[in-house]
Amino acid sequence: MLIEELSMKEFEERLKRTQTLFIPFGSVEEHGSHLPLSTDTIQAYEVGKKVAERIPIFVAPPVHYGSCRSTSCHPGTISISTATLKSLLKDIIRSSNRIGLKNFLVLTGHAGGSHRMALQDAGEELLLELEGIKIAVVTEYELAKEEGRNIVETPNDSHAGEIETSRILHTHPHLVKGEGIPEMPSFPVGILVKNKRKFWPGGVWGDPSKASAKKGEMIEKVVVDKVIELVKELEAFQE
Repeated sequence: MLIEELSMKEFEERLKRTQTLFIPFGSVEEHGSHLPLSTDTIQAYEVGKKVAERIPIFVAPPVHYGSCRSTSCHPGTISISTATLKSLLKDIIRSSNRIGLKNFLVLTGHAGGSHRMALQDAGEELLLELEGIKIAVVTEYELAKEEGRNIVETPNDSHAGEIETSRILHTHPHLVKGEGIPEMPSFPVGILVKNKRKFWPGGVWGDPSKASAKKGEMIEKVVVDKVIELVKELEAFQE
């Protein structure tokens, strides 16, 4: 059930079936020379749509912005602060809880460390603030890393490479512009750098040349299946 398409009456009626909300987070972030800036958002939202076809669940409109540090110097990346990200998630859940929603699954297509931690921090604080809510915060990588090993050929592939290029080839092939150039970043260990593009010029972490729409379909199914498992676990969870 896509919230953006429901009327007030439809929303109220569907609350009788479920009080669970799927919130997809993404980013406006470079994904090499071949993938759209909305790659992370597209992936997370497509998962939500597929999940809603199989189980009763509300799917919130996607949040298109995230905290992007390692790609902050690349053309097209528009990043927000972790403080803004935390406040945004907290406000969305507070408001959703006031209108009857109780279980919240936050899936982020963007897996940056600061971004992921900000969402988790917001969730932890909300658990102490709002009585009776349940929250899960996960990245697609966390859900698919084990089963995905048999699908992905590129070791350590993570950004605009085989995985994400496959995903966009599957759902939005018209947005893939060329094949992409294989690359791995070369950031110094432990040293913070200002000019991040110097150590990661192409913005690809992996090998997009190994991507295919079929792999994208298989990876997406793994994530969808895992989200459905997690929804059922979250709804049944008792402290």
